[in-house]
Amino acid sequence: MTDMQEFRYAVSRRAAGGHAGPDGRDGLDGPASDLAVRLGVRTAVLLEGASDLAAVEALAARRGRDLAAEGVCVVSMGGAMSVGRYAGLLGPTGLGLRLTGLCDERERPFFDRGLARAGAERGDVFVCVADLEEELIRALGAPKVEEIVQAEGDLRAWQTFMRQPAHHGRPARQQLRRFLGTKKGRKIRYGRLLVEALDHDQVPAPLDGLLASL
Repeated sequence: MTDMQEFRYAVSRRAAGGHAGPDGRDGLDGPASDLAVRLGVRTAVLLEGASDLAAVEALAARRGRDLAAEGVCVVSMGGAMSVGRYAGLLGPTGLGLRLTGLCDERERPFFDRGLARAGAERGDVFVCVADLEEELIRALGAPKVEEIVQAEGDLRAWQTFMRQPAHHGRPARQQLRRFLGTKKGRKIRYGRLLVEALDHDQVPAPLDGLLASL
């Protein structure tokens, strides 16, 4: 486990209800705080899930950036409703890091409330219309995504999915978005693959804006 992964694990463990710090308060303990200082962590990127994290890290790698070396900790929170806990631990009322993030339009109120309670700026959150998968599928186009699905050996599963009556008549983009969420780990894998398939000018605005802000 790298030092940044260790720090991210400590944050996630505390946000999930891990033990209180040595002073009895609900904050990060000495070792985790010391690790943040040693790593030079200056910014925390709050993401709803692991597929978003895979996409952000893939785009950073494509652009030749090492976010950990730049003092940027990218965190998968396991859902937007956890943003208050993470913001409290990492933001002005916690470690004092700059907070930014990526969320779906319907989850923006959770981010606004959580960041406000932590005393953090709310303008640094980049918003997807439905979710990041939908943004990536729309940017690439359904035919290109279907090519990637075939190249990954998921064509038969995709064809079986399309034959299900519940999905008949829906636009291909919606079907693909639903398909990516039907198997554990698939969204994470395709979060990286779809980003790697983008042309430079196809990067969705919320994802591009997030990386540019770091």
